[in-house]
Amino acid sequence: MKLSGILLVVILVMGGIGYWYYNDTQETISTLTANNAKLETAVQTQEDAINSLQESYAAMAAENQRINDAYAEIRRQNNRLSQKLADMDLGLLAQEKPESIERAVNNGTVNAGRCFELLSGSPLTEKELNATNGEEFNKECPWLWPGDDAVGVSGQ
Repeated sequence: MKLSGILLVVILVMGGIGYWYYNDTQETISTLTANNAKLETAVQTQEDAINSLQESYAAMAAENQRINDAYAEIRRQNNRLSQKLADMDLGLLAQEKPESIERAVNNGTVNAGRCFELLSGSPLTEKELNATNGEEFNKECPWLWPGDDAVGVSGQ
């Protein structure tokens, strides 16, 4: 009888330990499952952020290339204008034909001012819309002409 009482106590203690172990394990599994769900959400958020950053970087690189191309085009145009001025002796021409030089300088100044207006987003005038080539569009910045063969900084 004593032995059966001891065995009963041992069985009850073992059952209690088993019950406690089962509940503790289930609680741990529940916590780990919740943590895993949070971790999966965090990983997805990070992957989305990485994808967004990669897309932004690609867009920035494309924009940077466009700006560099525009800058190179501006340099080419500046070189052309410098060459035009270097080919002329304005002092000699001004002495020989002062009215012509004054008119040319004044027209060039007006045209150059219009170039800045166009680069700043000003709408095209009727004359500019009807131009058939870059020189007719504006002699100082023909590369801004939005015609079929135009390539320039305006992007038009």
